Amino acid sequence: MPKKAGTTMWRKQRRKEYLEKKEYRYYIFCEGEQTEPLYFEGFKQLIEDNPIYKDMVLIEIEPCAAETMRVIGKAEQYVRKNRIDKGQIWCVYDKDSFPAKDFNGVAERVDKLNLENPRLQYHAAWSNECIEFWFILHFAYYTSNNHRLEYAKFLNDKFRELGVGKYRKNMKDIFNILMEKGNLKLAVRYAKRIMEENKGKTPADIAPGTKVYALVEELMKYLPEEMRT
Repeated sequence: MPKKAGTTMWRKQRRKEYLEKKEYRYYIFCEGEQTEPLYFEGFKQLIEDNPIYKDMVLIEIEPCAAETMRVIGKAEQYVRKNRIDKGQIWCVYDKDSFPAKDFNGVAERVDKLNLENPRLQYHAAWSNECIEFWFILHFAYYTSNNHRLEYAKFLNDKFRELGVGKYRKNMKDIFNILMEKGNLKLAVRYAKRIMEENKGKTPADIAPGTKVYALVEELMKYLPEEMRT
């Protein structure tokens, strides 16, 4: 057998053995290349440092540099290529100025895919209109349907007030700032409240709103106890 083929087979076998140890598997596909991946990387590092769960939980984060329907398309492609048949597939994406049919289309596609394999479930972690709205909820119950520039301005003012400098896209310490200066459990509660008040509406019609809290709730289960409470 050629050396290269043998190496490939060995790597596949090692990955299979590695995956079999992981009871809980999360594959996170992010529309953005930095802001969202950097945020979720904070959860990943804490969980991998937690001796209770580090051998049980797998978290893979994939920046997609794609929007709405292309995010779930890349997720499906990744699943097929790597023959993934178990776990949770999370698509994290923003409404921004994309058409409502594309924004709503991801959630519709998720519902169809989830009929195929009960062990492999897709989820739409959308924000209308941007991830910054999720960040805001760490500090306030915010329900004004403003342009995303207003959300960035709110965060900028809040960060300056807290003495952590100016908010900007792609902040490497965004996770730590939100965890230390904001309130994660309150953000989840606020996001749920907004969803409850808009029950029955499509994602595009819930403005502002976000389902990022659903993914965060999943990951919170594996954080150290003092951080969960």
